[in-house]
Formats: sequence, structure tokens, C-alpha cells
Amino acid sequence: MSSSRQIEVRTGDHPTQKWGVSLKEDVFKRFISQESPLLHQIFGDQGSLFSPLLFGKYFDPCDAFPLWEFDSAILLSSLRSSGKTAVDWSQSDQEYVLKAEIPGGALENNVQVCVDNWKIVEISGQWRPQNKESSKVKDWRCGNWWEHGFVRRLELPEDADWRGMEVKLNGEVYIELRIPKKGSSSEGKFGRATEPENV
Repeated sequence: MSSSRQIEVRTGDHPTQKWGVSLKEDVFKRFISQESPLLHQIFGDQGSLFSPLLFGKYFDPCDAFPLWEFDSAILLSSLRSSGKTAVDWSQSDQEYVLKAEIPGGALENNVQVCVDNWKIVEISGQWRPQNKESSKVKDWRCGNWWEHGFVRRLELPEDADWRGMEVKLNGEVYIELRIPKKGSSSEGKFGRATEPENV
């Protein structure tokens, strides 16, 4: 039986320069050319939620993507047919759901979930500690973030109630987000988001 644990959803603590450095396609090609299995697992075309190639063409993961506007069966059809995807999303009358594998496991990657400006949900984690040269930047997310971690930023649908968002990690490998729709009667059971004090 796999264990699960709650993960706190953070809000209102985002520096303005966070994700300020875009991962351009040419930079990504040089970066991914390194012979590292972990790099390919996280950023390659293996169906990782954090890969710039997940949606069939190059797309910077720090740019917000309107995930729930698309049918996962259609968008991921080629990856599913080859058995190379570890992500799925859906919606019902009550909620939006996202399930994804965390490359390398959550314990090693310090996974965080944040709601940015009450419109964007972002999942990020640090997969490599900063070295002395790069530690001049206090927050790894403000520099060449892909050298130290991963992110996927998703636009929340208009009817999503971010305050009721629930996040859990299953077996330290899979993350599951459940976001109720406004007006639905579903109650949060784990990792509920809280409104920031200075709104």
C-alpha cells in the first residue's frame, strides 16, 4: 500500500523576478544535450509534466498554460499510444484534477505548489543544489532555473476555486491536485490553500 501525504499550497509570497529568465528553445537544446538520464527524465520528451515538449511543440514551462481548456486524451494521444506519459488531467461538474509523476521523487526534489496572483498554479521542485558560483542569486528560480529545478505553471479556469485546492503526494512519486469549481459542494480534505493576509 503506497503512502500519501498532504502538501501545503502557498500563496502571496512570490518575488517579482521569479521565473524571469525564459528557457528559450536554443538554450534548451544545448542543456538537454548533456548525457544525463535525470535531465532527460525531467525535461525530455518522456511525457513529464515539466518537459517543454509535453504538448507536442516547444513550450517554456514557466509560461502559464491553460491545461484544462484541452482534452488530455487528444493532447497526449501520441504519448499515450507509445506509453511515454506520466501525466493526466480531467474535470467533472465539481472539480478539476491533475495527476503527474514527480521525476526522481518528491523527497529529493522539495516539491512546492503555489498560487500566483490567484490565477496561476505552479508546481516546482529543486533537483540540483546551487553551487557557489550560482548561489549569488538567492532564489534559484530567479536565474537559469532549469539548471537547478523544474516548474510547470498552469492557468486556473475562471470557475476554479483556488481557496479549496487540495494537493497530496502519493508514495512520494505522484502529485495530485484537486481544485473545486466555484459553487460546488466539495470540501477540502488535505493541503488546503489559504488566502494571504495582505490582499
